[in-house]
Amino acid sequence: MSVLQTLFDAELHIGDATILWREIIGNSFGIASAIGGMRRVVWAWPVGIIGNALLFTVFMGALFYTPQDLNLYGQAGRQLLFITVSVYGWTRWVQSRHDSGKAVLPHWASTRQRIAMVTTMVMGTVVFAQVFGMLGSYGRWAEAWIFTGSILATYGMARGWTEFWIIWIAVDVVGVPLLLKAGFYPSAILYLLYAGFVVWGFAVWLQIQRRSTAESVVTAA
Repeated sequence: MSVLQTLFDAELHIGDATILWREIIGNSFGIASAIGGMRRVVWAWPVGIIGNALLFTVFMGALFYTPQDLNLYGQAGRQLLFITVSVYGWTRWVQSRHDSGKAVLPHWASTRQRIAMVTTMVMGTVVFAQVFGMLGSYGRWAEAWIFTGSILATYGMARGWTEFWIIWIAVDVVGVPLLLKAGFYPSAILYLLYAGFVVWGFAVWLQIQRRSTAESVVTAA
């Protein structure tokens, strides 16, 4: 147990900043999961779950004694919901691969689904901002926006909606400033890297979607 505790508490010191290795590793798993999602491979989900578990302990800083000593309830809570939604996504992609040979086929959400996403984003942000405020979370409105958007994006990935990449961009725009202000520098930097992968992933999924549509038209003809 002492070895595990040592690994769990391992730190990296850069100037005056103290950074936990589990924050770096957890975000690295997150990037690997994003790459897997872009490539539409099933292993993206379990890899993401491992990263989520590590990052939960990072963002509950006052509970797990991180250098920041801050509880970001939104960031921590979304890791738990990520795990739940990821199990759903993992199951869905495995079933889809079994049925059609492909884990997921990118496509646009319907108009009704888009309206539901926008409504959920607005209402979720308002409701969770109040919840996180009562819990004493750091940056409750930003936390609520990130929390709601992250769950929507993960669910959208599970459903194969190409829009989920756009939701991630909206999350990153708010997430980077929040994490920099709170002192979670590795997470902030990796959020910036995520933004690059998100733009790339969106372009890849859009290309696959267009190619699939063209093939369907040819087949139908």
